Amino acid sequence: MTTIARRQFLNFLAASPLLAAAGYSRILSADDATTLPPFLIQSPNTALDVFDLHNVAKSVLPTSHYGYLATGTDGNETLTANRKAFEKVYLRAMRLVDTQHIDTRTELLGTPLKSPLVLAPVGSQKAFHAEGELATARAARTHDALQILSNVSSQSIEDVIAARGAPVGFQLYPTNDWSVTSKMLKRAEKAGAEIVVLTVDLNSGSNRVLLGQYSRADERDCSTCHGGGEDSWLEKKPMYSGTGATSAGFDNSAMTWEFVDRLKEATTMKVVVKGIVTAEDAANCVQHGVDAVYVSNHGGRAEASGWGALESLPEVVEAVGGAVPVMVDSGFRRGTDIFKALALGADAVCIGRAYIWGLAAFGQSGVERALAMLNAELKMVMGQMGTPTLADIGPQHIGMRQNRIG
Repeated sequence: MTTIARRQFLNFLAASPLLAAAGYSRILSADDATTLPPFLIQSPNTALDVFDLHNVAKSVLPTSHYGYLATGTDGNETLTANRKAFEKVYLRAMRLVDTQHIDTRTELLGTPLKSPLVLAPVGSQKAFHAEGELATARAARTHDALQILSNVSSQSIEDVIAARGAPVGFQLYPTNDWSVTSKMLKRAEKAGAEIVVLTVDLNSGSNRVLLGQYSRADERDCSTCHGGGEDSWLEKKPMYSGTGATSAGFDNSAMTWEFVDRLKEATTMKVVVKGIVTAEDAANCVQHGVDAVYVSNHGGRAEASGWGALESLPEVVEAVGGAVPVMVDSGFRRGTDIFKALALGADAVCIGRAYIWGLAAFGQSGVERALAMLNAELKMVMGQMGTPTLADIGPQHIGMRQNRIG
């Protein structure tokens, strides 16, 4: 089809009353080939990128469950900034490099990995699929990927490790009662966890307006699952079972760096601090002997800073100075995103929504497809940029648009 004929055809589609009646009010214009209607795939193997999985997830999830997954905080400033940050970084390709053999192998906290891609902690995964974290664990096993289990998981760490066939990381939301923390640490250690990921960016709560709007639009009777007293939700979270935890205990606004010291003394697990977005706090992490620094704004769900996680990464990497590994999450959707973070100094990139879209859409096979696509995309861009190994990726492979990041 010639360019002129194609433009005529697209203009015909854009004006079609049939498509307008079907709800596609903004279909393709002659020069806009990026607004295709969200045709739903029927199989994970036909997904072209993780957004194909997202379209299915949005279609099949209950309204409020999708809202829980989609929400940012306040006006979603930080959620938006996470994706906008990638647009500020462009790639610089180095030509005539032998890239016949692309190697994504790496090591994180003593664990050898086939890829720097890690499954970030996402809570309540049974809200997205009946098999929840077990389906995710089996997918992680297929790809030999590190999985970090949310502290508010739907399933126990023992069952998840059994499904994974290897240790998983354990995310920790401590309460202000140390005895609760102590019990959870001992349980995680006994189950075989080797890493604890202390999450520090929700100690003052967050204002998730979008979640409230989606919940308000949900016409189902949600009291069957969410009814009961103030602490009823804790009864459904295996990691808090038998700990004596209460909802009131989640006010951690008094937490200081002394808690990190106490945590290190109390556990044999390697301690990672998640939620770091500034050089000052990164330096504090090193000073207090953490084993890795995890750059994250909770996927835009923690605070309305309006600053993307990728934008925080350079100052954190500089402050850490190679003393410990640096991990990052929030907003990663493509192989190019992962490559940019690695070029900025990250040692591992964690994904959350991207694999949960796969879980919601197709269960285990959906998570496997998300991992497969992102790893394949990473390998492809490594070849394009002339970087056969992760060690070859550096700041020379990126440039900054407009305001410089960092």
